[in-house]
Amino acid sequence: MRPMRARRSAVSIVVQKFGGSSVADVQKIRKVADRVAATQASGKQVVVVVSAMGDTTDDLLQLAREVCENPARRELDMLLTAGERISMALLSMALNARGVPAVSFTGSQSGIITNDSHANARIVEVRPYRVQDELERGKVVIVAGYQGVSYKKEVTTLGRGGSDTTAVALAAALGAEACEIYSDVEGVYSADPRVVPDSRRLAEISYEEMQELAEAGAKVLNAQAVEFAKDKGIAVFARSTFGGSGETVVRKLAPGAPGRVVGVASERDLVLLQTGAENGSALAELLEHLDARGATGKQLLFEKGGASSLLLSLENLPDYAALKADLAVRFGGRVAVREGVGAVSAIGSGINATFANVRKSLAALQAAGIEVLGLSTSSFRISLLVRAGHLPEAVRRLHAELVTG
Repeated sequence: MRPMRARRSAVSIVVQKFGGSSVADVQKIRKVADRVAATQASGKQVVVVVSAMGDTTDDLLQLAREVCENPARRELDMLLTAGERISMALLSMALNARGVPAVSFTGSQSGIITNDSHANARIVEVRPYRVQDELERGKVVIVAGYQGVSYKKEVTTLGRGGSDTTAVALAAALGAEACEIYSDVEGVYSADPRVVPDSRRLAEISYEEMQELAEAGAKVLNAQAVEFAKDKGIAVFARSTFGGSGETVVRKLAPGAPGRVVGVASERDLVLLQTGAENGSALAELLEHLDARGATGKQLLFEKGGASSLLLSLENLPDYAALKADLAVRFGGRVAVREGVGAVSAIGSGINATFANVRKSLAALQAAGIEVLGLSTSSFRISLLVRAGHLPEAVRRLHAELVTG
């Protein structure tokens, strides 16, 4: 990022982000407005980042698919960014109706500059001059999350959960005292409470562990946002919009005890692409084919003289049907496509200091009759591929064995 001009006020800035469930209807938007107004009344300058209302993004995606089986990513970005613009305008209206001066900005108006990768862009620079000007005028600034503008002046989106990244990026550029992420849960838990009722809320968690949890499927915070926060040294507070005193603070922490498992996450809607040992040359061709279509892989395993496998997530791949058809035409039987795959992951600093946690994970799933389709490890993660229908039970088994056991 380029150096920002000096702030003209000693008043501290707070960036608050509210997710789709927090602004799902008019009543909830009014409650968010009350919370924002109270923050400003406490003497803070407030920047608010909002997601689209409820299931708006999914509804817009469905509309696009009804119009066209394989919509262009540029046009999808133009369509999907409308969801956040609706939220920002309504919240601004609600605040002004309360006598709290507020102004709403799109991602481009607020200075969010990205690369030109439609549907999954990355922020490369923030120029929040208009945001700073309006804060100095005493206004609450509301920014549409999930979106920006490329250096080619194209509207772009940041991928699922990208509103978190918008909030952290603005907090860094503005020198904010805090970045608060509000959702429908009180912070980050050791597992999804809807799947594991006895999961524990984590009072604090390191950047690295939180990023791994997010990449493994935990929905409270976006992985790219955590990466941004780590790079800029910003503490992120995950809180509930709907009350309660619980929270989780994400920040730099000393490494935990080797082998400690802080949580278990899962991800469905994965596709496994495999090339056999006899088709080793197909791998490079496959990767080139995927790159040309903007399909990024989550995990790659290659063994000389053996089979290769590549894991794709459908979350940021709206044109999967077309990609699948292309693969069949281009590669035929050289690339096998396996759908209905999910991943369950255990996360913790030094989790693989020994093989104990891997052995426990395999034994726990075997005892439950859950077939393991694949396994991978890193310094912070153990991930096991299973059939998507087995994910809830796999999460419960690993949590009981590694977290509460």
